[in-house]
Amino acid sequence: MSLSDAKVLKVERLSSEEARWTALKKITYVNVDGTTRTWESAIRPTRPAASLVDGVGIVAILQKADGPEILLQKQFRPPVDKITIEVPAGLVDEGETPQQSAVRELHEETGYVGEVLEGEMGMSPVMFNDPGFCNTNLNMVHVSIDMSKPENQNPQPKLEENEFIECFSVPLTKLYSECRRLEQEGFAIDARVGTLAEGIEIAKRWKLN
Repeated sequence: MSLSDAKVLKVERLSSEEARWTALKKITYVNVDGTTRTWESAIRPTRPAASLVDGVGIVAILQKADGPEILLQKQFRPPVDKITIEVPAGLVDEGETPQQSAVRELHEETGYVGEVLEGEMGMSPVMFNDPGFCNTNLNMVHVSIDMSKPENQNPQPKLEENEFIECFSVPLTKLYSECRRLEQEGFAIDARVGTLAEGIEIAKRWKLN
């Protein structure tokens, strides 16, 4: 089996009764000029009651002798009908903190065991993926992976039956150029990866420390 074997066969309308992971809402609100208007929105109904976020994205950095590398994934995504370049990610379970969710999802999807960075660098503010369309949100959790530890020598993911994920890593300094190259090869670039890559290039361009 190969990720390239996956493809969309059919696209059709989905009734609200059939939907498990998304729901459509019509929002009535008062605009800044005092007029009453409506807005169409999608929501993810699976967010735990005690959680502020739906899920986490994981910036997992491999500590290598020749420089830090970011752990990325290739995964077929039906909504775009392409293999997408992503960071490890997942939904927060009931009773989990975002940090706990990130460590768990990282181990399940990649086999690596990592530690969340201390202080403010450990977790981003709450980030909304596409606030003009849906209320889905997440924290980006920053995790360091010590490659000298025995558990990280031969990582074995524990994927669910319907998950097919390929992991690879890219030097942080080359992330932007790799995104460009992968896009030219036909891959879709997840916004979290692309934004991180662009941020690194901005830091280079403006010589930020």
